[in-house]
Amino acid sequence: MDTEEFLYIAGKLLGASVATLSLTACVVPLAFGFGALASWARCSRYRILRALADLYVLIFRSTPMLVQLFVLYYGLSQFEAVRSSFIWPVLRDPYVCAVFAMAIGSGAYVAEVMRGALGAVPKGATEASTSLGMTRIKTFFLITLPIATRSAIPASSSEIVITIKATSLASTVTIMELTGTARDLMGETYDVIEVFVMVSAIYLVLNASIMLLFRTIEARFTIPGYSA
Repeated sequence: MDTEEFLYIAGKLLGASVATLSLTACVVPLAFGFGALASWARCSRYRILRALADLYVLIFRSTPMLVQLFVLYYGLSQFEAVRSSFIWPVLRDPYVCAVFAMAIGSGAYVAEVMRGALGAVPKGATEASTSLGMTRIKTFFLITLPIATRSAIPASSSEIVITIKATSLASTVTIMELTGTARDLMGETYDVIEVFVMVSAIYLVLNASIMLLFRTIEARFTIPGYSA
């Protein structure tokens, strides 16, 4: 690989990494929204909501995200009722469809992260707030949420890293992100090893940056001498 070809490939891959980051930026907030909604439902007093939330988590944690994406993008289009409905303009857009498929799938894992974080809150902390006359809402926002957030930081960083890697699945529905662009470059230049080494390096930089950022955040919010 000469210098000109290296710069050409590097330029294409760096441009495609913008699409990867764009997908991640769209998926992560939605995934945490779905996860928070599922966590709320699992704590509901209504059995049907708890059952639906548990079923959601079970289904989407037990099936591959690629299958979920294919069902949403290719499978639903087979039904005339879907094609004639108001949601069809959204579902037929590969970018939007990929974002929602990955967000719904990741949301199931986020729900488990949140369940573990909420379960790590010491019972004595909430009992103490109750004895001080704090309402359930105040207890949640002033006691439970801050403690659970600190507990969830490490697992949240892992979920974001997984999401960045999972964006490679979007190439299966014609979105030319990092992996899809690399596949095209491989066929164009036949520099298989070089292209995928460069792709691996870009993923490494992106994910290492996320892990370093969250490690800094974790250190910032850790209370010395405190153990949940």
